[in-house]
Amino acid sequence: MQNLNELVEQFQDKNENAFEKLYEMYSESIHGVIFNIVKNKSLADELTQETFIEAWKNASSYSIEKGRFFTWILKIARNTAMDKIRFNSFKQSKINLNIDSSKNSFSSLDKIDECTDAIEIRKLLPKLSSKRCTIIELLFIKGFTQKEVSDHLDKPIGNA
Repeated sequence: MQNLNELVEQFQDKNENAFEKLYEMYSESIHGVIFNIVKNKSLADELTQETFIEAWKNASSYSIEKGRFFTWILKIARNTAMDKIRFNSFKQSKINLNIDSSKNSFSSLDKIDECTDAIEIRKLLPKLSSKRCTIIELLFIKGFTQKEVSDHLDKPIGNA
């Protein structure tokens, strides 16, 4: 298999084979992250494709100096999912998940490559206080904005 950096460079040069290879490498993980946000398989399917199209259109904005390609495309996926949720004006149930199921949400990301940021978060989650785990759950699993977390917890922003 060719070097990831070379593959990303080809992707940035609009090489369709590089697009296909990167899609094969990352689409399952991206789909899983999106699904954790939208809780709808067909919508997650659609948003996974949208994520890769958005990445293709904005490939020149990726820089290896700023981070890993997977982290970059994961950010696009999360933003795409959050935009869709906000656009459709629906929110998943605010507090259906308790903190134990949050830990399970992170463990469902097992297919993500071992060197991704999500794995590191999953390792650190059990070490955090319950209050901080709740904040992470609301922000990164349920997709709340900082203001929504602040309102929900009845705490000022930055006062965790």
